[in-house]
Amino acid sequence: MTEKNLNWAVLGVGVIANEMAQALQKMGKNLYSVGNRTHDKAVAFAEKYGVQKVYDNIEDMFFDDEVDIVYITSPHNTHYNFMKQALENGKNIFVEKSITLNSRELDEMIKLAAEKNLILAEAMTVWHMPLYKELWKIVQSGELGKVQIITMNFGSFKEYNMKNRFFNMNLAGGAMLDIGVYALSVIRSFMDEKPTEILSQWKPSPTGSDEQATILLKNSQGQMATAALSMHSKQPKRAVISCEKGYIEIMEYPRADKAIIVDAETGASREITSGERPNALYYEMLDMENAVRTGDTSAMKLNLTKDVMDIMTTLRKSWNLKYPNEEW
Repeated sequence: MTEKNLNWAVLGVGVIANEMAQALQKMGKNLYSVGNRTHDKAVAFAEKYGVQKVYDNIEDMFFDDEVDIVYITSPHNTHYNFMKQALENGKNIFVEKSITLNSRELDEMIKLAAEKNLILAEAMTVWHMPLYKELWKIVQSGELGKVQIITMNFGSFKEYNMKNRFFNMNLAGGAMLDIGVYALSVIRSFMDEKPTEILSQWKPSPTGSDEQATILLKNSQGQMATAALSMHSKQPKRAVISCEKGYIEIMEYPRADKAIIVDAETGASREITSGERPNALYYEMLDMENAVRTGDTSAMKLNLTKDVMDIMTTLRKSWNLKYPNEEW
């Protein structure tokens, strides 16, 4: 008996939607449908990727009985309303990071998904890259000893165009939800428990968005982490997971396919490679399809997504950084 083909709909036609359509083609099929606020762009996108259906109104995808999974790629501040409509109408949803603006929104959506017996997951590359699955096994085996301290850097140089999404408060711009979510996801994935002690400093941009931040985290086991984020100064995307018997260094960590492990005593290093960076969305979507087919959601890491959202919400509350019309 052959498995039922799962039909994907995508909301939005930006960079991620293009990568997603290409990932589906690697899986041997085409995207089923697309919706976008600018209809002409959706039509052009559909022609490019052989998409079967274009909706006149975005919301129509939530009522389409042929849709199994909706991938939401619109700006952060639109996620909550689209997620709610999709879940209420029986759709499994895969949502670009950051999955919601805050913990209140995410907790409500987790509850709704559970009530409807649907899969809700964040499209966080870290959860799905084969390299991380290998590294977690190595750390969990105990060969490197306990994780002690994690240091993360992520900085982009974005010009001071206050209308683009990186600084636009109306689009939930800022370093935390755009790049900090990656750093915190890596941190949480290597920590044995959620951090409970959270300290930070931050610098606002001219619009009031978070342009720059340094974060200190500690959990009850004494595991600690630092994260340095910037939206107007370049930094390497570098992660170092320091353990008792060695450390792991990961460059370009959001979509990493290579890491170096250094022995603390001898200084000897070895390279771990797994997966391929260009296939990041392919790995994500394979895991999502498996979750929908089997009901096994372990690979989707929703519990860690929640922990990361709780940290980000705590930080923004401490900064009194609230987006227009946001409800905490």
